[in-house]
Amino acid sequence: MVLEVVGVSPEEESVYRLLVTSGRATAEDLAQRAGLPAADAARILDSLALKGLASHTDGTPRLFRAAPPDVALLPRLKRSADTLELARLEATRLIQAYQDTMRRHDAGQLLEVITGAEALRQHLRQIQTCAQDEMLWFCKAQYVAMPSGSNAEEFEALARGVRYRVLYEKAFFDDEGAVDNVVAGVRAGEVARAVPHLPLRLAIADRSVAVFPLVAGGPHGSPEEPTTALVRDSNLLAALIALFERYWEDAVPLRVDGSDALSGTDGSGPAEALSPTDRKLLSLLVAGVADKAIASQMGLSRRTVQRRIQAMMERAGAETRMQLAWHAAGHAWL
Repeated sequence: MVLEVVGVSPEEESVYRLLVTSGRATAEDLAQRAGLPAADAARILDSLALKGLASHTDGTPRLFRAAPPDVALLPRLKRSADTLELARLEATRLIQAYQDTMRRHDAGQLLEVITGAEALRQHLRQIQTCAQDEMLWFCKAQYVAMPSGSNAEEFEALARGVRYRVLYEKAFFDDEGAVDNVVAGVRAGEVARAVPHLPLRLAIADRSVAVFPLVAGGPHGSPEEPTTALVRDSNLLAALIALFERYWEDAVPLRVDGSDALSGTDGSGPAEALSPTDRKLLSLLVAGVADKAIASQMGLSRRTVQRRIQAMMERAGAETRMQLAWHAAGHAWL
């Protein structure tokens, strides 16, 4: 019986089903068809009438008729569904409150130490298999646990709609087969960028769990086993996400042309690789606007403006701002 979720007992459901297929019937008729005592059948029919599932005539014997199921049941089902959804939301809040409490009182709920390359591989595969929305990666040269091209979980996740944003450092592309593997990832939907250097290896799944080195381990084949950490929702995780976004903002997009050639791998590409923020900043700088005014107009700190200008100077190989302006004009940076 399935109508208990809307407050209909199994015996009421059985009689209601008989009434639906009978059209009209007396309590005695239904008692015979259901194999019930007449008094029980009458009691159940009165209960159905009180619940709006049946109606009856005023004569003797009374004739009962089933209320239309769409009128009698669908509103009850909707109310039940709404109640279940409220219960689900409340359960979710309670689960979150419990997890928050456990994290505050037990550091083991926040950080798990992973020792060895094989254990690291298993965790990297697991967090990708469980990812629902987005994966963030820092990819450094000379793999520690997962060789370039061996990450089948990425392609499976991309196929089910998980977004991948991957940052590669320049030296990564010196590894054998690295360029071809990145091209395959970009073709599959990976959004890739490059920078001259990355500070550490890092993988973040759904902004809820991250894997990163605790102790710098040697590359594959070295005697040092990697010691890494899996960290869950915490200030440390928030800092790692902010670190990723900071590097992502200034990185050069990697593009694949029709011949599968990959551009931007040196992390210091042409003007179109500048972020919109840097292009606007550069246009104000070339126009002679002072750093303080640029910061005010763009909603940035003065220190951030100076840092971005320095980064563009390094990209252009310029020693002065005037040289940066000349480079911008000569290379269509504006």
